[in-house]
Order: sequence, then C-alpha cells, then structure tokens
Amino acid sequence: MIRRLRPTAGTAYQSDAPSVWWCVLTVPLVPEAVRQTRRDTAMALTGRVVPPDSVFGGTVLLVVSELVTNAVRHAARRSPTADVTLAVGEGELAVGVADRDPRLPDLSPGAPGAGLRTVAGLVAGYGGSLTVERPARGPGKVVVARFRLPEGMGPYGGRCTGGDGP
Repeated sequence: MIRRLRPTAGTAYQSDAPSVWWCVLTVPLVPEAVRQTRRDTAMALTGRVVPPDSVFGGTVLLVVSELVTNAVRHAARRSPTADVTLAVGEGELAVGVADRDPRLPDLSPGAPGAGLRTVAGLVAGYGGSLTVERPARGPGKVVVARFRLPEGMGPYGGRCTGGDGP
C-alpha cells in the first residue's frame, strides 16, 4: 500500500512552468505495493496526463509495475521504501523508481533479467530509453524509463493528490 504522496525536499508537485507536471509516490518495498502503486499511478495520471485505459497508458502502468517489482525483489533488504516519480514535460513522460540499494542492474542487451529487457523494449517502442542513474544525494540508484508522448497526450494541469500530501 502507498504510505504517502509527497513532494521531495525543496520541490513542489507542479512546477511554475505550466507545461511540467509531476508527483512522487513513496511506496514500501513489499509485494503488495506493486498492485497499489499501479492503481495510484493510474489515478495520478487520469485526466491530467495520460488516460490509463489507452494503449500508451497501459504500457506506462506495465512499466511502473515491472520497475516496482524489481525494486521489491532486489532492493528491499537494503531499502524499505522506494520513491516512484512520474514526470511529464516537453513531450516526454518519465517514470523513475529510486531506492537506497547501491547495486546497479545490468542494462546491456545480453544481460540476465527479462523484466528490464521488456521495459527497455516498451519504452523504445515510444521513442524512449531506460537508464540507471545515481541519485543527486545519498546512496542508491534511480531506474528511469523515458517515453516520448504520443501525439495529443500531455499535461492537462492538476496535481498529484491523495495520502497525506498537501
């Protein structure tokens, strides 16, 4: 279950630039969190960015599910929670899953791990990419899936709401 929706330190849910929308979901790294994160992602995107019942929306939800599943499987011992960031701007939707486990997954084409290969293929189908980055502060990693938005989709305003957010 989602513990809370919140802005990260020094940031807000929506930037001053009207073309940028984003939110952060903090999730416990337990198996039950995958389904709840998928539901909360669908709610966050509904009417604001991407219809979750569209083909593109379904792809985004599958990617979120896979990235959170990987965090639960591989990072939970070192990271009790993960931050799932959804960001839309400049014709792109990015999904980032940050945890405190410093081990980086191998994203090379021949690497083991069918899940990340599937994610890489899905984002490539929308002109995007899959990367692993170190966080700006602290230990851990952020796995980031970037999609080019299909024609006609993009931020419609609104905020990420729910939990104990503002």
